[in-house]
Amino acid sequence: MKDEYPTIFRDNYGEASTIIHNDGRTLSMTIRGVTFHGDDFDSFEPTEGTDPNAQNQFVFQCGCLCSCEVETQIPIVIQIGDVTTTELLTVHLELGGPAPNGGIDREVLTLAVRRNGQVVTAQKGFGWFEDALLDIQQQLPSDTFMKSCINCAFSDYSPAGHGLFGGLACFRDNKEGYMTVSSKAGLFSIWDTMTEFVQETFLCPEFERRRKGTGYRG
Repeated sequence: MKDEYPTIFRDNYGEASTIIHNDGRTLSMTIRGVTFHGDDFDSFEPTEGTDPNAQNQFVFQCGCLCSCEVETQIPIVIQIGDVTTTELLTVHLELGGPAPNGGIDREVLTLAVRRNGQVVTAQKGFGWFEDALLDIQQQLPSDTFMKSCINCAFSDYSPAGHGLFGGLACFRDNKEGYMTVSSKAGLFSIWDTMTEFVQETFLCPEFERRRKGTGYRG
C-alpha cells in the first residue's frame, strides 16, 4: 500500500502545500525543506540528521510537531447498496501548543466525507479517527457504509488504548477465534493471533461488514 494525500500545513510561520506519503505504516511529508515522518498524524518528527537551524521554523513538543494545523484528503471506499464508489475523507487536525505536563494544550480532529454530493461531517471535534468515523457512519443510511478497516468484522482496538490514527488490530488470520470474542479478557486471550496493525481507512480483499455487538469494541 502506497498512497499520497494532498495536504495544507499551517502554523504561525505561514502556510505550505505538501503531500503526505503513506506506506500503510508510516506517514511522511516535507515542509519548508524539512522531511517529517511518524506512524500517526500527531507524531511527525524530523528525519534524523536534519539541520537544527531548519527545525527553528517549527514548534515541537517531545520531538513532535505541534502548534499547527494539518488539512488533508484521504480516499475512502463507500458502499451504497450494490454500488461501490471512492470518495474523499477530509481531515482537519489542530494540534495545540506545548503544555507543562509534556503534552499539548489541545488536539481537535474533524472529519467529513461526501456521499451523493452531500457532505457528512462528524458532529464535533474528536480526539481520534475511531470516534469521528463511527459518528459519520451513524449519520449514513443503513444501506451505506465506509468499506474500510474501521467497519470490518475482524478488527478491534487494544483495551490498553490506542492513538489518533492506526493501531487497529486485524484478526483476518483468526476469524473464527475473533468472532467468539465479547470481552476484554476474550480479546487478550487471542491477541497473539493478530495478523497486523492496520489503519482505519485501509481496505483489504477479506473485508466483511461489521455487525453491532461484534468483538470487544462491539
